[in-house]
Amino acid sequence: MAMTMTQKILAAHAGLPEVRAGQLIKAKLDMVLGNDITSPVAINEFTKAGFDSVFDTTRISLVMDHFAPNKDIKAAQQCKQCRTFAHRFGIENFYDVGNMGIEHALLPEKGLVGPGECIIGADSHTCTYGALGAFSTGVGSTDMAAGMATGEAWFKVPAAIRFNLTGSLQKWVSGKDVILHIIGKIGVDGALYKSMEFTGEGVASLSMDDRLCICNMAIEAGAKNGIFPVDQVTLDYVKGRVNRPFQTYEADPDAEYEQTIDIDLSAITPTVSFPHLPENARTFDQIGDIVIDQVVIGSCTNGRLSDMAVAAEILKGKKIAKNVRAIVIPATQEIYMESMRRGYLETFIEAGCVVSTPTCGPCLGGYMGILAEGERCVATTNRNFVGRMGHVDSEVYLASPAVAAASAIAGKIARPE
Repeated sequence: MAMTMTQKILAAHAGLPEVRAGQLIKAKLDMVLGNDITSPVAINEFTKAGFDSVFDTTRISLVMDHFAPNKDIKAAQQCKQCRTFAHRFGIENFYDVGNMGIEHALLPEKGLVGPGECIIGADSHTCTYGALGAFSTGVGSTDMAAGMATGEAWFKVPAAIRFNLTGSLQKWVSGKDVILHIIGKIGVDGALYKSMEFTGEGVASLSMDDRLCICNMAIEAGAKNGIFPVDQVTLDYVKGRVNRPFQTYEADPDAEYEQTIDIDLSAITPTVSFPHLPENARTFDQIGDIVIDQVVIGSCTNGRLSDMAVAAEILKGKKIAKNVRAIVIPATQEIYMESMRRGYLETFIEAGCVVSTPTCGPCLGGYMGILAEGERCVATTNRNFVGRMGHVDSEVYLASPAVAAASAIAGKIARPE
């Protein structure tokens, strides 16, 4: 039976010769991920179930990134619980203040996830790692608890939608614009429990950061996962990072897809998703004067080095508009350090921005950039639901780092020139 790329990975991890869409399987896991918000719930379930060991101390990652450095007593208690658990069971991949980063940028950077692997995380944006040719998906904290104990998880095999990419991106257009364009086209439930499989000659023109961003937001279209084929870009990225054997998979030529959607990358222009859903995507011929109060450049979607580089290029020698707060958050310590070496942080600060230690912070309305009533923010984050970044009467506009930086200078939503 012909299978998609995702189905092949799931079949291999289930020890089956083949799987089909809708089939329930139990698959072995290569990595189980949790953060300071979701891990305490999983740890409680782990304890309640009576587990007294983890399946592999090297295949669990606990990353303190949402409210770390701790913003209040509750956050401190949550991190302490994770810290105690990691110490008790000897979990090697525990990342705390000083060596942590935003989880979905940190794990690929550290080589903890790789091609052909099966990964779950108690965070919906775990689908990010499909950029490396892995099957990765978000799960609940109970599934995380079971995964930590047994190294296995149950899945319903997803059907697939194929996105045939052609052409290459224009200047100032990035993976963020691509995924916002796609979500605008198919809607927030357009790929509900489907695998979004990206193929075509246009794939080669996309950087790894573009792919990570695109897969990160597959969940915003309702998808179970997003996935790219393993090519030279992938192999170059994992070289020196993933220091263990890995298996690559290709979809069969006659694999079954529910539909194929053609995307001409060269036709995509800077795109902004208006409140209060990612599907409310607009291009600049549809955007009027939208005055803003805040800009956030960072997150697991757009806090990587290339994102810092684009923002710095636009902000170099400029000042952000009066009455605009601009917050820049490099996604990991390594990205922070390299941004410092390249002078990006100096550029940001001279422009009037504040630069934060790595944190998810403002993305989920946690801290480091909460919005007040009536305020508007252009953010490179991934969600703009009602109240996502603060007050229920605030507004979040999703955009690329290029649009966010240009908007910070203009004081309104602006196209980078």
